[in-house]
Amino acid sequence: MPFCTDQMKREATVVKNTGSHYLLTQLPGWDLFPAVLRGKIRLKSVSATNPVAVGDVVEYECGAEITEENPALIVSVKPRRNYVIRRSTNLSRQSHIIAANVDEAFVVVSLYFPEIKLPFLDRILVTCGLYGIPTTVVLNKVDMYREEAPDQIEGFLDIYTRAGYRVIQTSARSGEGVAELREACKGKVCLFSGESGVGKSSLIKGVDPSLNPKTGMISEVHLQGRHTTSYYEMYPLSCGGYIIDSPGLRGFGLVDVQKEEVSKYFPEMLRVSDDCRFIPCTHTHEPGCAVKAAVDSGLISAQRYNSYLGMLDEDKKFR
Repeated sequence: MPFCTDQMKREATVVKNTGSHYLLTQLPGWDLFPAVLRGKIRLKSVSATNPVAVGDVVEYECGAEITEENPALIVSVKPRRNYVIRRSTNLSRQSHIIAANVDEAFVVVSLYFPEIKLPFLDRILVTCGLYGIPTTVVLNKVDMYREEAPDQIEGFLDIYTRAGYRVIQTSARSGEGVAELREACKGKVCLFSGESGVGKSSLIKGVDPSLNPKTGMISEVHLQGRHTTSYYEMYPLSCGGYIIDSPGLRGFGLVDVQKEEVSKYFPEMLRVSDDCRFIPCTHTHEPGCAVKAAVDSGLISAQRYNSYLGMLDEDKKFR
């Protein structure tokens, strides 16, 4: 662990957040050491439940050897180049930063077990688009669906590939698509997110068998059978790069996006919106709307359009 006898500020990256305690390292090295947050930092982000997130570059101070009993003190957070944020499901006026300084986001979904909720996926995609984070959709457990629901697979692929997203089909159990996923992660800071039970941790183990994302960090009483990953945590990849694993999400509310901007983060709408009769156009009721015409003709998925309409409702509960 780092040793410092002065009060100089040093920089490190947050690689784990357990709520009140953090693990830091000075990337690209992987020498982890504990840290806590200076109290006044909490007051600067009263609208966010976590002022410091995994992936943040922070300044810290220490007056002696850093140990569990004598952790470093995080005194500031360096400006973020991007982040993934959602509205807190239980605190509608507060938000939660999932990860910061991400090169690419991988949203892991399954058709069922658990059943996919397209509005949930679409809100994540809009949020990543808002902050300029390239996003790949990972359809996991395809070995389960191929015989039982081949039409559902094709339907899902049609919706999201036509919209403009890369979709990687994977199976953590059979290994299908894992090599492609590993190559996509190489050399990047990648966020893996999705609902509970979609197999994120198993895919991470497939991408790098040397990793063992923790699955029992908190008691069964707290888990209540809902989560496998307990904390936000970054892992180094043996092929180069890093993966940020996140607990399974049960809701995703939009933050910092205005109604009139939402359609800009639907790539398929953006491609045709210049042909609308009226500019700006909300794509809801205006005559001569090219987006509505594209929906009617099947060029734009009706499911994606319905997700868009749901996002325009500010009071909607994002569950």
